[in-house]
Amino acid sequence: MSLNRVQLSGKDILEKDFKTAMRGYNQEEVDEFLDAVIQDYDIFKQEIERLQAENEKLKKNPVEQPRTRAPQPNTQVNYDVLKRLSNLEKAVFGKKFADSAE
Repeated sequence: MSLNRVQLSGKDILEKDFKTAMRGYNQEEVDEFLDAVIQDYDIFKQEIERLQAENEKLKKNPVEQPRTRAPQPNTQVNYDVLKRLSNLEKAVFGKKFADSAE
């Protein structure tokens, strides 16, 4: 969205005068709705300005992203775990199974 293409300002919406006709809209209801539109419009404009300022600041002072190390493969064998597994096999399957596996 380009700010150059924005057609209305909050002031334009506030000062808009609608012609009245028979059986037209309730003027108070329309005014309340337009007040809400104006508030939202102003909030959006402020947020756009804040983001543009933040964008310019980041362009001038880029933040260097922290570099993370690639995870190292775990090549170390945990002999304690292997010994416990061997003992568990002996307990579950019996000594003959553990001896035949070796």
